[in-house]
Amino acid sequence: MRENAVVPIVIGTLGLVMAEDWSLDTGEAVYRSRDPVNNLRIRVLLQRVTPASALVQNVPREDRNRGDLELRLLSTKPASGGHGDDKEEVVISWQEKLFSQFEYELYKNEAACHTPLDRQYHQDVLSMERRGGRKNRRIFTYTDHDRYTNLEEHGLSVTTSYHESPSFLAERMANVRRRRQDKRQLDGVSMRNRIVTLEPSDEFRKNNHIINTPVQTMYIMADLAPSGKLDSKENEHILCTIRVDGNGVITLKPDVTGVKGPYRLEVEGHKRELWKYTLQHMSESVQREEQEREQNIYKDLYSRHKDYLRSLVGSEFEMTPAGALRLFINGEILSAQEYDHDNLYIRFFMELPKHWSSPGFQELSGVTQSCKTKTEGRENVAYFCYPFTFEIFLSEEVASEDIPQWPVLYFEVLSLDLWQRYRVEGYGSVILPDTPGMHTVTAQTWRPVELGTISELRRFFIGGSPELEDMTYIRIPGTFQGSRLSRYGFRTETTGTVTFRFHCIHQSRSFLDSSSLRRRMQSVLDRLGGSSQQSSIYNVLDAFHRARRRMQDARESLPQDILNTSRASLQQSQA
Repeated sequence: MRENAVVPIVIGTLGLVMAEDWSLDTGEAVYRSRDPVNNLRIRVLLQRVTPASALVQNVPREDRNRGDLELRLLSTKPASGGHGDDKEEVVISWQEKLFSQFEYELYKNEAACHTPLDRQYHQDVLSMERRGGRKNRRIFTYTDHDRYTNLEEHGLSVTTSYHESPSFLAERMANVRRRRQDKRQLDGVSMRNRIVTLEPSDEFRKNNHIINTPVQTMYIMADLAPSGKLDSKENEHILCTIRVDGNGVITLKPDVTGVKGPYRLEVEGHKRELWKYTLQHMSESVQREEQEREQNIYKDLYSRHKDYLRSLVGSEFEMTPAGALRLFINGEILSAQEYDHDNLYIRFFMELPKHWSSPGFQELSGVTQSCKTKTEGRENVAYFCYPFTFEIFLSEEVASEDIPQWPVLYFEVLSLDLWQRYRVEGYGSVILPDTPGMHTVTAQTWRPVELGTISELRRFFIGGSPELEDMTYIRIPGTFQGSRLSRYGFRTETTGTVTFRFHCIHQSRSFLDSSSLRRRMQSVLDRLGGSSQQSSIYNVLDAFHRARRRMQDARESLPQDILNTSRASLQQSQA
């Protein structure tokens, strides 16, 4: 900027036009890095912009009708003082301690040093004295161990005033919070009487939901006091706050300027002064050889971890026992609708027919949660979305004349009133799907009723209703041994419906060899229920029709004389 340059600033209905493109975004910027944070370098350039005595000057304009006021900013070239106080450039590393003039004078006096950190700073100041004194002038830092960092992190400042000093209690509480937990366990003191756990284990943190991510903080500061008065803390300003946690997350407030304009600082006092500063990332870039070596290390680490996981899982797929079919059922009770009462819940169990079995730990029954109904259209629907899982086995050693029965899921829909009284809303059953894949099944339910209105009044006011002693009576009870089952005189009433969703998986050693399947077309795997037999018949008929259609197409493609000759020869053979 040229000396005594006059730069206009217009204040009007559209706002303020500044002389420079200041960066007004002073919010936080978050970065993530896997590199060591000790490699972080930031270059700070601090410069005085205007003297306070000639900041603003009124300049008349001819256009008075718009009501605008034109101001001129008298910007001068920064004066080169004897100590270079108007411009300073410093490259700062992570947790690098740069002393201010106030700290330099303080730690020079050994009598003012009480803590181990103060005595360490005293030695650093003495070594700096032997090397010629402090190199930096206005720019300095507060590291994670300094008292200023403790007070800022714990929010002990009540106001934004720089003249505010924390109370004695606030300082003591800050020291207590940051005290190192390195005390040993006292003999004779049990864990039950201990209120504070000095060294919590990982399991203790997990059980108590304690999230403890270590965070380190560093402040880049500037002393904007007039020249010759840099030994006071009243004019200290924060240029940048850097926080780094244990996960490699780096937070900068404000962000590095880069291509953006500089940040501004206005100093209030007997003279208004305007300062600008820029922040630039100056960390050394990784060399290509080091980057390739790091990628190889990560690749080797990931491959070892992959081998470790493979060793835990194993390379062999779990197979079913020889001569058995494993059936996985991942089911879900979706909804129930068209019932008279609210607060529905469902009890269900699965019956295993002959030649079926299940593991000893498998539970073949369950009960859902109670669910309120909601009105959709003209019906009241209760959405359960209750999942269940079954794992059962079918033995393939079945006689050729036997057709194995498929498992049946029996269920009972009940309702619960305000006095915790239940009533039966309906019974139903579902035959599990005999083909793999996803199936959605809606089952109709019914309930037993008695003659007359007394039973219905009792059911409505008192609760309770006729129930089945054996739920398998819905179909054919497993204990029934006769040839005919008569339900003549048994009165029922149709109620609502229940919707199920099944995801079925079949697993068997016989599926591995397709030729074995062709040789065993009459095995149990192709005779699982009537639907499988019907599908086999349909497949044969479909193959026959396809062959007939191909024969007809081939006949139509032949020339007409060949067809006539074949027909004449056919007639002669028949004669």
